[in-house]
Amino acid sequence: MMKQERAARTRQLLIRSAAEAFERHGFTRARLADISSSAGVSTGALHFHFPNKDALASTVETTAAEVLRRAAGSAGQPEANALQRLVGASHALADRLHQDVVARAGFRLSCGEGSHHPGLDLRGEWFECIRHLLTEADDDNLLAEGVSRQDAAASIAAATTGFEVLGRTDPAWLSSTSLSRFWRLVLPRLATTEALAALDLPAGESRPTASYGDFGK
Repeated sequence: MMKQERAARTRQLLIRSAAEAFERHGFTRARLADISSSAGVSTGALHFHFPNKDALASTVETTAAEVLRRAAGSAGQPEANALQRLVGASHALADRLHQDVVARAGFRLSCGEGSHHPGLDLRGEWFECIRHLLTEADDDNLLAEGVSRQDAAASIAAATTGFEVLGRTDPAWLSSTSLSRFWRLVLPRLATTEALAALDLPAGESRPTASYGDFGK
């Protein structure tokens, strides 16, 4: 049992060390010798768990996917409406990308950067999550008149994944404040007056209103 626990601990150290290397240097320039050294293990121990760099990158991807899916799935109360759950999921994902180097590196690897061939499409999964929740919102008559759920899904996906790209050089883009400002701008055009009145943003952020005069300040 102790041997299994030690092996599991070594594996987690290697995954985190690899994520840090992929984030700092990219997949192509990251070196297995540096990854093993940073994790405090030999290269032999690394190869016991992962035969090559591609296998290590794929594990970082799948680990990130589990973290991000769990974050999105746990956001908000199950009884909350679809728009509230969409806002909550976006904040949960941004928080994990901000706080967790494995989530950041795995998300980036899944986008196909460098010579690594991704096995997942986390941006695509996020788009499908947005599309599903907006379809539910439309079915529940939460979307304002004239709003196209397809156009809304594309715009929200582009903006929120853009925060991830910008957050690579400035973590403030992944803060709750930045994301709440985005929703304060979008929600009055997206939701009906009744749906808008029922929505809550994270603590410390004011509720969006139907007036546009204060946005951007």
